[in-house]
Amino acid sequence: MKVLRAKSAGFCWGVERAINLAREEAKAGRKAYADGPLIHNNQMMDALRGEGIREVGDYQSKSKIEVEEQDSEDSVVVVRAHGISPERRQYLKSLDMNFKDATCPDVGIIAGKVRSHAQKGYEVVIFGDPNHPEVIGLLGYAGERGHVVQSKEDLDALPEFKGEVAMVSQSTMFSHEFKELAGCLAKKYPDLMVFDTVCGATKERQSDLQWMVEEGAEVMVVIGGKHSANTKKLAKLAATKGCPTFHIETVDELDEETLKNFEVVGVTAGASTPDFIIDTVCEKLESL
Repeated sequence: MKVLRAKSAGFCWGVERAINLAREEAKAGRKAYADGPLIHNNQMMDALRGEGIREVGDYQSKSKIEVEEQDSEDSVVVVRAHGISPERRQYLKSLDMNFKDATCPDVGIIAGKVRSHAQKGYEVVIFGDPNHPEVIGLLGYAGERGHVVQSKEDLDALPEFKGEVAMVSQSTMFSHEFKELAGCLAKKYPDLMVFDTVCGATKERQSDLQWMVEEGAEVMVVIGGKHSANTKKLAKLAATKGCPTFHIETVDELDEETLKNFEVVGVTAGASTPDFIIDTVCEKLESL
């Protein structure tokens, strides 16, 4: 079987940066606590726990941090790549622990645009998942001027804005969907300020899917956590390319009997998928 591997498959630079920052703290002998799962991949989280990196808090970075007093000595709390709200930042800095910010710089740029425009009096529309930690963090910078939308129906349900309006996107959303919704909103507010904040890594993954189809991929295998938002979106997009699509976490989930019926397979992976899992899957597919 011929395997086409997307060049963008695996860690994006923001996730890799967050992992490296946490590892540096652990190697220095400090107890490293991630505010929620540092990465949305069970296998990688298991590996990080083995390196002394612990997970506290919750997925949405909302719950209190529970750390035994003796464990808080010479410890550090690490902010994930998703970023956090100003209120959460203030809370984490109030703890009797060191503070390390591993927010992806791309997310930091979005937060800056949200904050500056909200402060100028703009209503800020965020295209994204209202339950995703990145969006929860961004809303914190908008104050009462933040509004989250995922669909045309959400746009129609927005209140009537009387002042200026700006629109940004969660970094891992589909570019074409963002452009479509921004176009709809611009019809109502011609002076709409639109900031295309879908990150480069996400756009590369979307482009690589099209490249694999053009190179003859007959079936797609998308690797990543079943709870990983960007991996689920990638699998959804792959399915629109007209190819059967399989979303798996590990090589053990490969449907070998079905895949044997194809000659060319495209392989991609979410931003939280480590190379060692992708390598194993590609090796197995090549052996079929």
